[in-house]
Amino acid sequence: MSKHKSLYNTKRWKDRRKAQLSQSPICKFCEDLGITKAAKVADHITPHRGDHELFYYGPLQSLCWTCHSGAKQRQENTGVLVGGNDKGYPSDPNHLWNK
Repeated sequence: MSKHKSLYNTKRWKDRRKAQLSQSPICKFCEDLGITKAAKVADHITPHRGDHELFYYGPLQSLCWTCHSGAKQRQENTGVLVGGNDKGYPSDPNHLWNK
């Protein structure tokens, strides 16, 4: 287990996670697509990579497990969020079609 993984077991993180999910209980990515799905993950919008400042004070968003392990991971790897609007165009403003 990498050193920063232990941060997720701290009371400080658990309290922050609980507050995030209480404040925003719906998955942000699903909601953006018009879907209502309960969030289970308090996701660091900016990957913290063990940086304590980002881990404890960086911005969070609420995501479901599917979006966190799928769409969010692809976004971090490619820089583009997968998904489209009701017309079939990419919803991510960073997508080449939207530039």
